[in-house]
Amino acid sequence: MIGLKRGSVNLLPHQEEWSENAEYVILKLKQLLGNTAVDVQHVGSTAIASIYAKPIIDIVIGLRDLNDISPYMKRLEEHGFVFRGEDVAGQMLFVMGDFEKDTRTHHIHAVKWNGTEWKNYINFRDYLNCHPDKAVLYDACKKKQASQFPDDRRSYTDGKQECIECLLEEADVWRQRQDT
Repeated sequence: MIGLKRGSVNLLPHQEEWSENAEYVILKLKQLLGNTAVDVQHVGSTAIASIYAKPIIDIVIGLRDLNDISPYMKRLEEHGFVFRGEDVAGQMLFVMGDFEKDTRTHHIHAVKWNGTEWKNYINFRDYLNCHPDKAVLYDACKKKQASQFPDDRRSYTDGKQECIECLLEEADVWRQRQDT
């Protein structure tokens, strides 16, 4: 299953369909953006095989400069990638889904390639995939927040923030050790 009503929280066990779908969308984005996209990767909880996730695929597009995507906005929208603005400073958000039913299937984050946001997405995914014990901690945090806020995604997200920040710090140290 892929897709969730906007604003709601429903965590599901990992599904192979998520990775397959992400690869399809990544290929589509690479075709639409060409060399403008330095890299495009599947990130977020659906990219971590050992944990539960909302059935919304997160993809990150790495750009040399955020403005590089501007000439492609109309083309992206024609292919179902709807621009939603700068959801977080330094990130442009595109969504896919069934807008008549108010469901979202994909969140596509355009960021500066190799910038802080890019590194956070990649490091977090890789760290949790390489450290099952840390993935279990994050999974427990997500489940606790989901049970408290099944219809309030903002509170769910806010409730995970401290855990995410701690894991991001660990992931950054881990990545630095990997790169030396």
